[in-house]
Amino acid sequence: MTNTQAPPRILKAGMTGDDVKHLQYLLNRAAPPATPKLTEDGQFGPTTTQALNHWKAAHKLSSPGEVGPTTLATLEQDVKSQSAVCGLSAAQLKAIMPTAKAQDIATYLGPLNQAMQEFGITTPNRQRAFIAQLAHESGAFRYKEEIASGAAYEGRRDLGNTHPGDGRRYKGRGLIQVTGRANYREIGRVLGVNLEANPLKLMDPTVSARSAAYFWKSRGLNSLADVGKFREITRRINGGYNGYDDRVSYYTRAKAAIK
Repeated sequence: MTNTQAPPRILKAGMTGDDVKHLQYLLNRAAPPATPKLTEDGQFGPTTTQALNHWKAAHKLSSPGEVGPTTLATLEQDVKSQSAVCGLSAAQLKAIMPTAKAQDIATYLGPLNQAMQEFGITTPNRQRAFIAQLAHESGAFRYKEEIASGAAYEGRRDLGNTHPGDGRRYKGRGLIQVTGRANYREIGRVLGVNLEANPLKLMDPTVSARSAAYFWKSRGLNSLADVGKFREITRRINGGYNGYDDRVSYYTRAKAAIK
């Protein structure tokens, strides 16, 4: 009896499954910030083919429409290189959030770096303000969801809470405490994750980081960070200035840690 190794899988148009979903994830991470993102649904359709061929052409790779081991390895390395361009270190996060646990920093470091790259949070001014705000909102990574029950949001039509139980179901979750059915729906649609049907997925580290970074960009906070308008950033996130002194403390440390 002889042992034979299965040939490496080649991904092609028409295929489905987790391998395709991983490919879509990598293509999204490798794409320039302004590029429309693929829906990470595991369907190798025309838009995935187009994104793959565009990336292959930019890297002078042959065999358009196919992904073999060499292409996959090159794509993964491209994503790692892009994350390193704007990446923060564990030491920097610890300097900004002295009370954060090492395990929590290790959990969120990679997802945060990838999310910042994806949504254009790639300059020191933007990263300082972004990390400071989410440090406050998450209690230095302690809180994956709001401590309160969410009952206070019941019936809040401005948040899209129009069904009984929506207040508790769509209470604040994630690094920036996304709240309300409407926000869960919007962010889930953009990220390719059905958060409206599965609200607890917002506590997944990758989804949590991406949701925070998308919220940041979509509310025009990169532009405010560029000119140092930290107080206005606070108002847009919080609706007021709750915990402002704590936010400023994180911001001061972030300005010292991120050069």
